[in-house]
Amino acid sequence: MAQLSDTIEQFILSLMEDDRQIDLRRNELAQHFGCAPSQINYVLATRFSVDHGYLIESQRGGGGFVRIVRIQKRADGNLLTVLLQRVGNSISEEEAAGVITQLRTAGLVTENEAKLLRAGVGRNALALPVSAKDILRASVLREMLVQVFRNYEEAKRSGDV
Repeated sequence: MAQLSDTIEQFILSLMEDDRQIDLRRNELAQHFGCAPSQINYVLATRFSVDHGYLIESQRGGGGFVRIVRIQKRADGNLLTVLLQRVGNSISEEEAAGVITQLRTAGLVTENEAKLLRAGVGRNALALPVSAKDILRASVLREMLVQVFRNYEEAKRSGDV
């Protein structure tokens, strides 16, 4: 199963090599790989999520398609907006780690900075009842995201990026 998922992911990535977005037909892709459409859904959900830098749009019905859009790092705050929406008012530790991984992948933070961010929103840093941890974690992570983007913009202005 993992090998097929890897193969499907690599195929989709090769299609997207020079494009910001692609449209795929789930059933055609499943036929191409000789698998069930649910396997394609699995790859899309696990390998092409917001945490990995992608948005998935889906249209069902006759001629339906799946559109995969690569989130781009842009000065206008597009990625920041998407990540802030992803965080929302409450976020689990695992989801927060995914957002931080996205920052690292986009080159907005170093590996050491990513480790610090993870520590700041980890379960050990938040000594609260479980029900309140996800709300506080979201609040802290939102502020961290805004600061990361401020730092990036300052570095761009000074020519350090």
